[in-house]
Amino acid sequence: MLVVRNEPGTDFCSGISFDPLELQPDPASALAAVRSPVVCAISGECSGAGLEIALACDVRLCDVTARFAIRDVLDGRLPAWGGTQRLPRAVGASRANAMLLLGVTADAPTALVWGLTHAVEEDLDGGVEQWLDDLAGAGPLALEFAKEAVHRGSELPLADGLRLEGDLNHQLAATEDRAEGLAAFFDKRPPDFAGR
Repeated sequence: MLVVRNEPGTDFCSGISFDPLELQPDPASALAAVRSPVVCAISGECSGAGLEIALACDVRLCDVTARFAIRDVLDGRLPAWGGTQRLPRAVGASRANAMLLLGVTADAPTALVWGLTHAVEEDLDGGVEQWLDDLAGAGPLALEFAKEAVHRGSELPLADGLRLEGDLNHQLAATEDRAEGLAAFFDKRPPDFAGR
């Protein structure tokens, strides 16, 4: 698993001072391509390219100081790292339009209600550790396949998404981890996954 976070006492990202099109592949696409879960821990301002990076992560956690915005259009630019595509998928078209077209900022409680963050943690470090512990208890291959099903399936018609889910289940069924998960269930013990 990978954790993306800011240094304590700093903003997550208040924007960038270079042309985002100069970075190829862009950091958000690189994060989205990571096969294992990517957890993002956000405090302070998370705007522009920073929000695009956060949106590419699988789990977004923040503390009460977090503020989310994407004001590129107000500055005569378009988001370049997937903001116009990932933001509506996270919060819906109406809220995404408010943020993208009008520069609306979401504070931490609003971000939680909108689905922009998965949790607002009083103790961000402790919250991140708990989420990582929970993820570590799951089968690594099942996590990888679930992530693939969500990301690829969201771009497919329902029937094709269901077929993808079925195909991934068949692939998982042939793994040692699947056999270990079943054995652990019937033995009433925690599984010991090997990632194979």
